[in-house]
Amino acid sequence: MAIDLQIFIANENIASDRVAAWERRSALKALGKLGVRAERTDLPALREQLARRKEALGHDAIRSLFRRELALADRIAKSVAWLSRGRRRFSIVEIVSPAGTAEGFAHWFEEAARRDREEVMIAAAPEHYLIATDAAGRQEVIETNGGAPMPARFFVDYADLSSLRSEADPAYPVQVAGVARAPDGTAIGGVRHQFRNEGTGFRARLTVEFPLFIMPSVVTGHRWHLACEFSNWIRAAVAEIDRQPG
Repeated sequence: MAIDLQIFIANENIASDRVAAWERRSALKALGKLGVRAERTDLPALREQLARRKEALGHDAIRSLFRRELALADRIAKSVAWLSRGRRRFSIVEIVSPAGTAEGFAHWFEEAARRDREEVMIAAAPEHYLIATDAAGRQEVIETNGGAPMPARFFVDYADLSSLRSEADPAYPVQVAGVARAPDGTAIGGVRHQFRNEGTGFRARLTVEFPLFIMPSVVTGHRWHLACEFSNWIRAAVAEIDRQPG
């Protein structure tokens, strides 16, 4: 049975079925972007169809399919980053899990990235089109940020915290953080996801940094993206860890 998570957006406790409804709408949109129509409209079927379609296309076809949008998104992202001069807006969500640990989840997530478990990373949100770790340990991502009009391509380096503007909170002793860069290396944002044990489980404080002058709707919309992907990752992690012997 899936664990019952508490999800907070702008300090409002959001029912899981609202996040699922957002995921379903996003899945229908993603299938259209990938050039197919939904075979069925229930969420499990949409997830399965998306997984099949993305696997069938492969990396090169996905990059080619979105090449014009990615080129435009890249120009916009670098221009907005230049105008923002390193200043940032934060998209923040909190999730409380009744099971698992902060250390256990962070390790699971880092291992999934290190081992390039692409199927796990992509499955967490419909508009994850490509997530792959390169030989240097950087994570290549093609996704639509929650409120953006088009997908973008960027690289997250979890060994680089140099241009992050969010502060590490000592109340959250575990973190997964890194700078996001455009393909040419321009810093365009980043992530600082922080975790602490709480009750029988743990709390996640999830932060994505965007340039200050990005459209506010992208920042607010991305909170639903964060809620969706991390809800799915946390459930997957807890289930996998529970199945491990000992």
